[in-house]
Amino acid sequence: MSLKTEWVPYGPGGEYSGYLAYEGSAAQKLPGLLVVQEAGGVNAHMEDVTRRFAAAGYAAFAPDLFARHARRPAALYPERIDDMLVFMHGLTSRQRMDPKERDLAIAALPKEQGALIRESVTTLFAGGFLPPLVAAAAHLRNEVAVTRGQKLGALGFCMGGGLSAMLATVDPELAGAVMFYGRMPPADDLARIRCPVLAFYGSADRPLVDSAGPFQEAMKKHGKSLEVVVYEGAEHAFFNDTRPLYDVNAARDSFVRALGFLRRNLA
Repeated sequence: MSLKTEWVPYGPGGEYSGYLAYEGSAAQKLPGLLVVQEAGGVNAHMEDVTRRFAAAGYAAFAPDLFARHARRPAALYPERIDDMLVFMHGLTSRQRMDPKERDLAIAALPKEQGALIRESVTTLFAGGFLPPLVAAAAHLRNEVAVTRGQKLGALGFCMGGGLSAMLATVDPELAGAVMFYGRMPPADDLARIRCPVLAFYGSADRPLVDSAGPFQEAMKKHGKSLEVVVYEGAEHAFFNDTRPLYDVNAARDSFVRALGFLRRNLA
């Protein structure tokens, strides 16, 4: 195996950057796969996940949604993100998802610590991450030699899971979208999805798992393909083997299912 990996600029004027990995010894072009980051950004874990899918036969590309011209805002520096995630993982899933409950938890922190975490949370939830993802899709389709003209899918985690599905609402050429514990797109946008969607949740990840039923009903109403897999007892971020909520059984099964979905829809 001879995986090629590199950080590459993309988009207008090289505004964005991303981590690209693919098997250099492949004798033909490869399907493209956007690996969409969780809240931790494109860190060592996300680079590792990108290499896992590259080793499975895809040209995998993880765009850094936080950076512009290779620079992040201070609120999203890696050490600030790590502090925020330690705080967030100490909350219940409902506290994490409910802005009022999350604000109450932040208010209970020491003043200086709370101010820093509030700034990071506010910056993160302000969004604006879809444009660099759309640009990443165009980059794989048009600029990367090994994926030019090939099918393209998206696979994301947490915020990236929701963004993977959001991309499907604005990219009619997307061949498949995989969501790991992500939010469903706005109901009004679901009619624009043209590709199959696969979504994974942990049963203990409330209220995200509670949204799975309405998500299925809404997709069915619009005649869209959605498969939902719920892992009993698993929490949010069950796939992340660097976090305390990692669940090896859910991670193993979801990885195999995701590979099968990508093979069916991207090959």
